[in-house]
Amino acid sequence: MTQATPQATPHTVQRTIVGKGIAHDSAARHVAGAANYIDDMPELPGTLHAAFVLSPVAHGRLKSIDPTQALATAGVAGVWWAKDVPGHNEVGPILEGETLFAEDIVDHEGRVIAVVAACDFETAYRAAKKVKVDIEPLEPVLDIEEAHRRRSYVLPPQEVIDGDVEMALASAPHVLSGTLHMGGQDHFYLETQIAYAIPGENGEMLVHSSTQHPTEVQHHVALILGLHANAVECQVRRMGGGFGGKESQATIIAGAAALVAAKTGKPCKMRLKRRDDMAGTGKRHDYVANWKVGVDSRGRILGLDVEYLARAGNLPDLTGPVITRTLTHTDNAYHIPHARFTGHACKTNTVSNTAFRGFGGPQGILTIENIIDTIARELKLDPNHVRAINYYGDATGEVTPYGQPVEDNRLIEVTEAVLASSDWQQRRAEIDAHNATNPVIRRGLAMMPVKFGISFNLTSLNQAGALVHVYLDGSIFLNHGGTEMGQGLFVKVAQVVAEVFQVELDMVRISSTATGKVPNTSATAASTGSDLNGMAAFKAATAIKARMTTVAAEHFGVEEEVITYREGRVHADNESVSFGELAKMSWLKRVQLSEAGHYATPKIHWDGKTMKGRPFFYFTYGAAVAEVAVDTLTGESRCLRADILQDVGSPLNPAIDLGQIEGAFVQGMGWLTCEELWWDKTGRLRTVGPSTYKIPGSRDVPPEFNVRILENAPNREETVFRSKAIGEPPLMLGVSVWLAIRDAIASLAKGGAAPQLDAPATPENVLRSVNALKQRLKKGLDDSR
Repeated sequence: MTQATPQATPHTVQRTIVGKGIAHDSAARHVAGAANYIDDMPELPGTLHAAFVLSPVAHGRLKSIDPTQALATAGVAGVWWAKDVPGHNEVGPILEGETLFAEDIVDHEGRVIAVVAACDFETAYRAAKKVKVDIEPLEPVLDIEEAHRRRSYVLPPQEVIDGDVEMALASAPHVLSGTLHMGGQDHFYLETQIAYAIPGENGEMLVHSSTQHPTEVQHHVALILGLHANAVECQVRRMGGGFGGKESQATIIAGAAALVAAKTGKPCKMRLKRRDDMAGTGKRHDYVANWKVGVDSRGRILGLDVEYLARAGNLPDLTGPVITRTLTHTDNAYHIPHARFTGHACKTNTVSNTAFRGFGGPQGILTIENIIDTIARELKLDPNHVRAINYYGDATGEVTPYGQPVEDNRLIEVTEAVLASSDWQQRRAEIDAHNATNPVIRRGLAMMPVKFGISFNLTSLNQAGALVHVYLDGSIFLNHGGTEMGQGLFVKVAQVVAEVFQVELDMVRISSTATGKVPNTSATAASTGSDLNGMAAFKAATAIKARMTTVAAEHFGVEEEVITYREGRVHADNESVSFGELAKMSWLKRVQLSEAGHYATPKIHWDGKTMKGRPFFYFTYGAAVAEVAVDTLTGESRCLRADILQDVGSPLNPAIDLGQIEGAFVQGMGWLTCEELWWDKTGRLRTVGPSTYKIPGSRDVPPEFNVRILENAPNREETVFRSKAIGEPPLMLGVSVWLAIRDAIASLAKGGAAPQLDAPATPENVLRSVNALKQRLKKGLDDSR
């Protein structure tokens, strides 16, 4: 008998299931309201409910905590705070010193001080309000620029430097500068933060957590309780949305629930009301970008200096890697021969900001697109021309400022295709004609590209595990380290496994993510869910298939190369057995039908000290054209049409991918047009629910919404079935809407102008921009007289 054939690679396997637009595995249950989330789980007898005692002030010295009134409330089981933590009062995802409970200082409104447990949720919530906290007020720092002036940071600055920026700026024919304010964004997931902790024997703890990072919950619960990690299991079946908000900060809720469960010996559920969720958990970082660019008369960038001030909030959390990704996406699609990008993590008395879809990339891409647009308008050039002559390519250069070659450049392909499909030339002429005769309602049109790097910044996170079992009836059990938050990861990975074995998808059982089955997982984040977990599952399934192929070859008396799998059967020339029959044969021959697969992303490396390396396995590309109408009297705007072309390699599931593109674009549009966070002068967040915080609704989606996937464009890198990531990259395409609003405002000036427009482009900010432009034009007219 010959030796087993070498393992197949994901792009050599026959495709019958991968590449099909198969519905989300929970789609029917979602629509019917039958999909179970943690708050839908039947509660065990004696279950307690927990609520936080939160700081009412932004900054102060915590002098005392008096739980007397709360403990006297009927149904209250107890109140606990920092002194009651049996292990370590720690929840920091990267650095130590980020505590679950405040100890001496409260440093933002909504800071967790204590946890109250009671027989039901409302009793716990009301009792938490009865806990008296004595806080000596201290002066809060709430403004990013003020924190920067005070040199108040949570981390040292980061800097990407390439070439000689000072020389480039000094010798440039044109030097432009400006400041861009970019707002933050709340995740506003449908399901707020929640955890259900169930104590077991010998100090064991089972935690059902709505988290993107089960391993982090496991490790921090163990740390808080003073246990080894093997005593804690975290399970996640599904989340009602995450968007990065449940990557690190879910540990706060899980840790508190587990503490109550450990103290009382009873199960404990903790869920946050929307107001507490918004006040007490982090957001997308708001930024201030100060920039100076040197260009030639054609609009070619010669040198660029950008200084970012990022609102870290009270603690580092994930601000460090968020800034890293901002600095590595400031180039976006453009070659910058001399660059200096600096990022400051400003400490303010607001909640520590955290991961959000795009993870710092959107802020970098918005900044460079603002710069490109300003260059074009100040030099009286076509913005698309300025973009094109600065694209990475043979005529400019193909190495990023952080040292990674751009080896799979699709910029011209996607931008030219979206300009053609959107009828750019005709619509540009129509809009210009409209604006010539309509002084109030102005229309704007903009195109922008995206080049987005895929991989975690920290190299060690780029790994995943999966567990695959084949049972005697041919059914398959699948577990992996990725979490399902509605994005369709589970069905995609199941398609990969079904493809390997060539069985129907319903033969693959998708199971909850569990740290007891696949250990030491990375977060489902950075758009890597399918890449990492899909490849780990592919490796596990392929290893089992190789062993089963040996059994089949012996059974049929043929070489292994003759054996083929298709339509649920295993063939050797004209003979065949069902996949289940082969599984039973394999078991009878004592062949292992279980495998733990592991995958580590190749090629990547990163030096955090020099800020050089290859942090990304590959780039994904996209382009969008957006058309808007702006009412210059009220500042209201509306996106009328969007045309999107997105590179997803060879898609695992194009239906899921299209949904991700549409959702990401609208979420990005929301960040840049209507979602505004507002703190009052005392540091109290006032936008704490749907009545005060406006997320995009169905009527905000462009009436004409044309979304396409780039066809016949397999990933040149060996990803699972040559697919590409999809979760984050399309969000940046929402920048096209902001640029189109800017274009509409600029049309107020004959010959165009570069308006100052902050993000989000709320009606107030649009009116400020319109009025500032009118004042600038009036001053110019007066000066000319």
